[in-house]
Amino acid sequence: MDDMIFSSATKIAQAVRDKKVSAVEVVESHLRRIGAVNPKLNAVVQLCAERALSEAADADAGLADGRPTGPLHGVPMTLKDSLDTEGVVTTGGTQGRAGFVPSEDATVTARLRDAGAILLGKTNTPELTLAGETDNLIYGRTENPYKQDRIPGGSSGGAASIIAAGGSPLDMGSDTGGSIRLPAHFCGIAGLKPNSGRVPRTGHIVPYGMGAVDALTQNGPLARFVEDLALTLPIIAGPDWRDPAIVPAPLGDPADVKIDGLRIAMHTDNSLKTPTTEIQEAVRAAARALEDFGAVVEETRPEALEMIPDISPTLNGGDGRAWVTRLLERAGTTEMSPFLKNRFATIDPVSSGEFTAALEDLDLYRSRMLGFMRDYDAILCPAAAIPACEHGGSWLDENQWSFTYCGAYNMTGWPGAVVRGGTSPDGLPIGVQVVTRPWREDVALAVAARLESALGGWEKPEL
Repeated sequence: MDDMIFSSATKIAQAVRDKKVSAVEVVESHLRRIGAVNPKLNAVVQLCAERALSEAADADAGLADGRPTGPLHGVPMTLKDSLDTEGVVTTGGTQGRAGFVPSEDATVTARLRDAGAILLGKTNTPELTLAGETDNLIYGRTENPYKQDRIPGGSSGGAASIIAAGGSPLDMGSDTGGSIRLPAHFCGIAGLKPNSGRVPRTGHIVPYGMGAVDALTQNGPLARFVEDLALTLPIIAGPDWRDPAIVPAPLGDPADVKIDGLRIAMHTDNSLKTPTTEIQEAVRAAARALEDFGAVVEETRPEALEMIPDISPTLNGGDGRAWVTRLLERAGTTEMSPFLKNRFATIDPVSSGEFTAALEDLDLYRSRMLGFMRDYDAILCPAAAIPACEHGGSWLDENQWSFTYCGAYNMTGWPGAVVRGGTSPDGLPIGVQVVTRPWREDVALAVAARLESALGGWEKPEL
């Protein structure tokens, strides 16, 4: 069973269907692994052991009767604590919801459970998912499984940490400025931010209907292996008739994508923050691997990336973060985390005219980025300028633009996948990012899968 806890969700599902292993055995082995590693990581903050074992027994009985539930039948999962889970405390990392128990599942929660997945527990997130370090006043901070004095990233840091450590094969993150892709990079796993409008946000702590910032936040899968991202995306995608931004757009199959002949723009520096030498080399190694597979790689970057410093601060904080205040009020929170307090203290509201001008600049940015993409199928670039840094708020002050490699594509709304592509000198994972044209998650996943096979992908941490 040790092999099973480090297997992919895809292979676990197949083993359960073939009755090589029972769902109960799989769930028990993952619960044991969580028990062994979570005291060091603080990644899982609510455990549903009894319920999970009961559902696993039901899954085994259903399979024995010839009633498999779906493609994730008997597969254990964890879920980020920003997603509502019926009957299980869901805090969103904010004190006003410290004891909140939802009466229904978030849309993605329900879809995963309907496909047969079994919830092991909830994973930690910063308050309202609005930080790059996973720490909050309810549960405290989560550690990186490769070095416990380093951050696992945020806001899906708990998810990435426990997946990398073998406690869960699958989790669901959310990404407003890199919150799926950065933890994947910091923890050496695979993550996908789907296209804006692909996956419903219903039941997420940052829901649909967020006005000027609505298009930034997407829900998407995290796993150790790219094949699990491809397995999960069709399950969670598509309209739920509640989130008004979701489009019934066709979803391509990564298996149908040919790498040979793909046109890929590659850059190692976005002009805002130069990455470490090792991160640049990981991207170049990924480019060489894709050329070996027949892709046509050109070293170039969109000039529009230079617009980010003029747009992003006003977009996120030009209203004095009134949109964050409303989220806090809805949660009933009166005491904010220190990080969130600092975010309020470091932004000044602008006039309505300045704010609408920033929205116009955002549209111009999107247009220029789209014009660049006319000549390419994908962009290959870093996920961040640095590997996992030490805990504490100083990392943001010192690396303000380090994470724009991800945030750039929240602003366009395009799909982006991250997969491990290297290792830093002190043993930390390095991710590489693949961004594609609108609605082409199939290309992002196909390229990421090839990079995973060429560069090695996830590596087991020493815990």
